[in-house]
Amino acid sequence: MPIISKRGIIMPASPIRKLVPLANKAKEKGTRVYHLNIGQPDLPTPEKGLEAIRNIDRKVLEYSPSEGISSLRKKLVEYYKKFSIHVTEDDIIITTGGSEAVLFSFMACLDPGDEIIVPEPAYANYMAFAISAGAVIKTLPSSIEEGFALPSIEKFEALITSRTKGILICNPNNPTGYLYTQKEMNQIRDLVKRYDLFLFSDEVYREFCYTGAPYISAFHLEGIEEQVVLIDSVSKRYSECGIRIGALITKHKELKKNVMKFCQARLSPPLIGQLIAEASIDAPDKYMLDTYNEYVERRKFLIDGLNRIPGCYSPIPMGAFYTVARLPVDDADKFCEWCLSEFEYEGQTIFMAPASGFYTTPGLGKDEVRLAYVLKKEDLANALIVLRKALESYPGRTI
Repeated sequence: MPIISKRGIIMPASPIRKLVPLANKAKEKGTRVYHLNIGQPDLPTPEKGLEAIRNIDRKVLEYSPSEGISSLRKKLVEYYKKFSIHVTEDDIIITTGGSEAVLFSFMACLDPGDEIIVPEPAYANYMAFAISAGAVIKTLPSSIEEGFALPSIEKFEALITSRTKGILICNPNNPTGYLYTQKEMNQIRDLVKRYDLFLFSDEVYREFCYTGAPYISAFHLEGIEEQVVLIDSVSKRYSECGIRIGALITKHKELKKNVMKFCQARLSPPLIGQLIAEASIDAPDKYMLDTYNEYVERRKFLIDGLNRIPGCYSPIPMGAFYTVARLPVDDADKFCEWCLSEFEYEGQTIFMAPASGFYTTPGLGKDEVRLAYVLKKEDLANALIVLRKALESYPGRTI
């Protein structure tokens, strides 16, 4: 029998999807499963995007340019101006989802053994993409007690070595919903300048900021413009996860040339997805306002409900549509499995993502889960009832 790669063996399984077989079995038994495990919005895709699908008038569905179609990139330039992000069409490369943008940025910037520093908990696929590139992620824990605020700059500096090539942030954050402040972003900027690092900034949730403070993009930070690699996606803001359209944005010309080699190797991003994304940018302002207001209401409803359950605690997330909550359980991985395989309440159960999968530091997140408030409030209400009943029945309850 041939031996599989070591890279494949050490590649982490998705904490978001690893329990899917258990959820499927529960559904086969007739149990209703409330999916709070994954960031798949239930809100409608913009009608402009759906119209673009219905009205495709082409005789050939051809390859697009490897960097993406020009009309989409031009329209994105105007979109970013609304957020005071000033880039050109040539700074933008369209990718197959934000995930490919992260992977290509790592492949183009990092050699095997190079290191990047990432505050944790962090989106689990960052680790997978680093392994694909042969790079090393050094994580810096943030804590639920401090609302997952940025760790001190001194702690960042303690991790920097001769192999450190960059810092990766997600702002607003997945999985915590934390939104970095101007002070924190300035501290990151100063560190990037001092040590001549790349700043990889995943900003796919920029529309969903719930504080009075302004949204701070990495491209707003003066003096590091050519060190920034911005990651974007239409998946969340337009509820278009399935069309797989993202973007990698950089002003670093040599880096862009490197990225383009990987883009050419995969030929082109999805043509149909690009047509849908381009049309969706013209969605009326009311679409985005209604979407924003819906998430504001869901956020309050879920966080208030969680914190009323005895032993549960969630800080108030200030962005995105996720929260990491602490539960009164001995092992959140086992609890999430138990909810799907052994528990139901009135024919219902709940699917959550164990937070341990968003950490690399052993032992962290053991009693935490990530919840996505991507369901309507009626479903969130039922999910909270199910969670309360599950905690009352769980053999490994700690209080």
